[in-house]
Amino acid sequence: MRSMLLLLLLCSPFALAQQTTQIDAGRGDIPLIVPDAYQANSPAPLIVLLHGYGSSGIQQNGYMRIGELVNHYGFILATPDGTQETQGRNARFWNASDACCNFYANDLDDAAYVLEIINTVKAQYQVDPRRVYLIGHSNGGFMSYRTAHEYSGVIAGIASLAGAEATVAQDAPANPVHVLQIHGTADGTIAYDGGDIQGNVYPSAEETVGRWADYNGCSADGVITAMLDLDSSLDGLETTVTRYNDGCQPGGSAELWTIAEGAHIPQISTVFPEKVVEWLLARPKIVSDNAVTVSSN
Repeated sequence: MRSMLLLLLLCSPFALAQQTTQIDAGRGDIPLIVPDAYQANSPAPLIVLLHGYGSSGIQQNGYMRIGELVNHYGFILATPDGTQETQGRNARFWNASDACCNFYANDLDDAAYVLEIINTVKAQYQVDPRRVYLIGHSNGGFMSYRTAHEYSGVIAGIASLAGAEATVAQDAPANPVHVLQIHGTADGTIAYDGGDIQGNVYPSAEETVGRWADYNGCSADGVITAMLDLDSSLDGLETTVTRYNDGCQPGGSAELWTIAEGAHIPQISTVFPEKVVEWLLARPKIVSDNAVTVSSN
């Protein structure tokens, strides 16, 4: 089963138009892409891109092409690496849930590390505190959910491609968070209908979104609002958008983009990256008494 989790991403590095700098949040250098028009007196949104099991931040950006949009939309992008295994395949991973993908029980608090990345960027750049987002693929999607739950006062929204929520439903986080789940029905690695990895279960895409609709106080009834073309290998508008917006607390919502016959690593269309980024940036955090700066110390 573990071998099925390996992401067969593009092998060559992705050429970025922007100048990439680096930060260190305690585990080594992290590539950071800052828009050319960044100004210290104009806070910018921040997106942290979390890679899948066996991949890297640079490879994940090469696949999802989020970095191409930094200048156009004016956000800062961080592309960190998870911890590399010292056993098995020596793959990089995030300690995201019981199911995925800390296979050798390493003592890691990766949610706190993601928070430290955010705080490190904030210490060096002016970041809009209402617009801090996570995008994750597979293991990175699992990690996005965990971080959003543990640090809901910081994270405005997440987009998970082929990830899933925790094994067991939890109490609602202290603050609402906007959640977008993107998942292919033919995913053979993280099944759309849920499954298990080494006996540890993960919920279906619909249950994942349903949990967050409940956490955010939204109606349990989703409404189909659009069709999209997110997978260039499939004909027509293959993706159904189901939105859970009714009754949501301010600053929270849930949405499911179902790619009919989509795989674990879909051949993303030219509009895929911009659709995801636009969805996130249109959904800021509503600052409340509970939504405060959180320290990992």
